[in-house]
Amino acid sequence: MNEVSNKFLNKVSLLIEEAKKNVKTAVNIAMVYTYFDIGRMIIEEEQNGDNRAEYGKYIIRNLSSFLTEHYGKGYSVDNLKLIRKTDSIGETVFPQFKNYPTTITGRKFYLSWSHYLKLMRISNIEKRHFYEIEAVKNDWSLSELKRQYDSSLYERLSLSKNKDEVMLLSQKGQIIERQQMR
Repeated sequence: MNEVSNKFLNKVSLLIEEAKKNVKTAVNIAMVYTYFDIGRMIIEEEQNGDNRAEYGKYIIRNLSSFLTEHYGKGYSVDNLKLIRKTDSIGETVFPQFKNYPTTITGRKFYLSWSHYLKLMRISNIEKRHFYEIEAVKNDWSLSELKRQYDSSLYERLSLSKNKDEVMLLSQKGQIIERQQMR
């Protein structure tokens, strides 16, 4: 009986690992797009109400009860409020991801929902864009994104740059430094 080469076994193993990674990415992306659409639908429904603030609370409470009953955990009032805020994420364009789906408003998302939950908590738009860009370009895990944020990467780079360069950081990430290093 012929023994199967280690090279062949490793190639098959790599193929399976890559497929698992692709499935995980597809599920995460589908979840983000679904949440974006839910958030958009909540906003549209609220805007059709007479008393928006009270009507908005009513919508989110009822939607939370309905979704929890039908789909289980994950649809608390607090989570739905975060889902409603998805209009503040996914604004950065990455040309290398042309094949990613687009929402009806033209947005594309590149990270997991957990990444976006972290990003939505960053109130400074330039800072949020910077971390989104860096997380995508450097394939940061959620723990790496948190580590970089907690180490104040954006602030440290901002202190060492002039205002124009800081604005570039929020639009393109650390491209300038990478090009200079080559």
